[in-house]
Amino acid sequence: MKEKDYLKDIIEIKSIMNKSSRFISLSGLSGILAGIYALVGAIAANYILTNYQIADSPVSVIPISFLEYILIGIAGLVLLLSVISAYILSSKKAKKSGEKLWDATSKRLLINFSIPLFTGGAFSIILYQYGLIGLIAPSTLIFYGLACINASKYTLGDIRYLGLLNIVIGLVSTQFIGYGLYFWAFGFGILHIVYGIVLYNKYDKK
Repeated sequence: MKEKDYLKDIIEIKSIMNKSSRFISLSGLSGILAGIYALVGAIAANYILTNYQIADSPVSVIPISFLEYILIGIAGLVLLLSVISAYILSSKKAKKSGEKLWDATSKRLLINFSIPLFTGGAFSIILYQYGLIGLIAPSTLIFYGLACINASKYTLGDIRYLGLLNIVIGLVSTQFIGYGLYFWAFGFGILHIVYGIVLYNKYDKK
């Protein structure tokens, strides 16, 4: 009987330590929504890229320079919606479990996630500057994967696997230049939806 009590105490202590050192209010639903936003954005971008020229004519419906701004705008909108959804849903989850959304742990999480992410963003701008457009999608996947792995020390460990898969997809996509949008949709879209479902079933349903 005493051994069971000791074991129970150890489990409780471990749980308390885990909560104090990791941000566990990430919402699985936010991952699902982020994936949906990414897929919708990819579909919209693909439609624009496919139809920006008049059929059988070199004439463009949309100027190339303006087209680039539209695509950047779509990516920015996907990111904005994902961040807003993550904030709202994680806030609700934190409130429900009686935890603080913004504390030392969440700050460490944000910092460790942001460093690789913003580095990847800067690197993508450099690629664009030198006309290496085909490597932008792979680089965003790779750096996002690194960001997830770097942040996994301060949140749910499952995010590490999402990061690893995105890195692999990013590396593979470097060998299929011209199909980056499809890999991007798979990494940021489908994988996020699957990850969100797993996260929701594993943590949010409790």
